[in-house]
Amino acid sequence: MSQFEFFALAFGSMIGVGWVTALGGWFTQAGPLGAIIAFGIGGVMMLCIGLCYAETTPMLPVAGGEVAYSYLAFGTFKSFVVGWFLAFGYIAISGFEAISIGKVLGYLFPDSNWWPLYEVAGDVVYGSHLLLGAVFTALITWLHYRGIETAARVQRWLVLGFVAITFIFIGSGLFGGSWENFSPAFSSSGTEGIGPILSGILLVLVTVPFWFVGFDTIPQGAEEADSTMAPRRFARLIVGSIIAATLFYIVLIVSVGRIVPWETIVNTDLPAARAFESAFSSRTMVNLVLVAALLGLFTSWNGFFLAGSRVLFSLGRGRMISAAFGEAHPRHGTPHRAVLLTGLLTLMSPFLGRQALLSFVNAGSFCIGIAFLGVALSVLRLRRTHPQLHRPYRIPGGATVPLVAAASALLLLLVMVWPGSPAALSWPREVIILSVLTLLGTGFWLGGTRSRGLVSEHQRTFLILEHHADRPSTDHSASAGQQ
Repeated sequence: MSQFEFFALAFGSMIGVGWVTALGGWFTQAGPLGAIIAFGIGGVMMLCIGLCYAETTPMLPVAGGEVAYSYLAFGTFKSFVVGWFLAFGYIAISGFEAISIGKVLGYLFPDSNWWPLYEVAGDVVYGSHLLLGAVFTALITWLHYRGIETAARVQRWLVLGFVAITFIFIGSGLFGGSWENFSPAFSSSGTEGIGPILSGILLVLVTVPFWFVGFDTIPQGAEEADSTMAPRRFARLIVGSIIAATLFYIVLIVSVGRIVPWETIVNTDLPAARAFESAFSSRTMVNLVLVAALLGLFTSWNGFFLAGSRVLFSLGRGRMISAAFGEAHPRHGTPHRAVLLTGLLTLMSPFLGRQALLSFVNAGSFCIGIAFLGVALSVLRLRRTHPQLHRPYRIPGGATVPLVAAASALLLLLVMVWPGSPAALSWPREVIILSVLTLLGTGFWLGGTRSRGLVSEHQRTFLILEHHADRPSTDHSASAGQQ
């Protein structure tokens, strides 16, 4: 994979499709300026977490990313915990994209919603949506089975198409709108306890980290980077993708806020699309937004499918799950069994319906938050236990940024379990999903005792990290200033 393909992988995974419908909620809770402040603060929080990845990824550029970092820092059990939950989080998103393809195409082509089969959690499951999900799941599985090169090229062109289309409608809002439509800049719907403005900003802020999940796909593909790519480039790509996503969300909010009075579109199904339709009286603008959303869906799906399969591959390679998942295809060099399992789970997911799958995604967000915390703590621990490791990039400022990152990740987890939080996991469905996932993980761990014992820890270290754990540092002072 080339540098731009890694950037496209991360940026495309972060942007996705959710912004099309979520924009109305951001405006309702905080107003346009409040939402901008929330995304600015949230972007800084995620940048701190991203900087931890920027240090670990070039240090240990192996498939599985977080599995490898937590293994070297904390050992086999904690590595399994991180990998188990992380794989679920990625594959849950992949499954959600499989059912969402029919939903987005249904907005573009209303006649495509045919053959209603049953309802789950109030959501109708259409046969046409299942068929579309199956076709595209088969396609994406085939792409990743044959080799990452094709999947990376597809990601590159999808992201370029997304940027080109969004430039048209976002640019029209930036240059053709009016600041008068921005008024009121803040929403008054927040709680009175700490003031409606501050509470509104906080309501959006606690959800912001979920809109940045995806930069962590870069470590998953690090092992498959072009041989000419310097490891420290990973640091720039991770940081750059987070900054680019932050700018996208802020510019989107400004554009939509300027194009029409924002209070007139917050209660519509597709506020981003309806804003441009109202301003230009054009169905074409709506279709442009929806096509961009469709491209974002595919870029997100492609990225998380890759990430999920690589985490399974790393767990298998380390003999923490069946060793079969840690084998590479003899001709294509891909983790073919991990890819096929990811494809199978993705294929089965749409039968649960979109609303039920949304609960899996929300639970999966908690799981990815666990990985964020694990990486931040791994940075701190590895600096103490493995100071000799070669670090092409080292976060400046000592332990400050990793500590802020750990606190941010912990805050992310707390708001998901805190009763009354707008980002809290719903009872009972999402709590049950996490509980069952934990029980299944416990069962897999206990049941895998014998297979884990077939290799020594020295062998496991080489299987997961290859030769990277033995690389001595040639310059312990590498920092941002040297990049």
